[in-house]
Amino acid sequence: MNQTSTTSGSNDLLSTLNDERDSLRAFVTLLEQEQTLLLGTDTDSLLPLADIKTRESDRILALARLRRAALPSGMNTENWLKQRAPESLSAWHEVQKLADHAQRLNHTNGELIQIKMRYNQQALVVLVGATQHAAGLYGPDGHANLPTSGRTLGSG
Repeated sequence: MNQTSTTSGSNDLLSTLNDERDSLRAFVTLLEQEQTLLLGTDTDSLLPLADIKTRESDRILALARLRRAALPSGMNTENWLKQRAPESLSAWHEVQKLADHAQRLNHTNGELIQIKMRYNQQALVVLVGATQHAAGLYGPDGHANLPTSGRTLGSG
């Protein structure tokens, strides 16, 4: 490999690393937006946000694959940067930090989703129960209607 192709490969790896960092920053912002929505009452915006998160996640994965593919066999990003571009180590450390932060946010958001789902399920049970109970109070003619269990006396 000549000097030009080595320099070009180095530039490609550094460019990919910077793109990966920028994508992780955007992804963390999306996760923070998701968390804000999950903590609030406006959940209508969650579905479009999920689509954006999926696309951004796919982009991050593709960039990480490109970065790893650009490394010489048996070398990791940290060691490569120490040897070839120590000035870019801070970008790599930021990538690692952002990835850890994104993982924690994603885990927390998953827990918030589970809580919301349980809350919604409990509210649905209460509403269904209230509807069934209320249905036994008055019929369409205004007369009292007693709730029944759905079984007739003597049926077994």
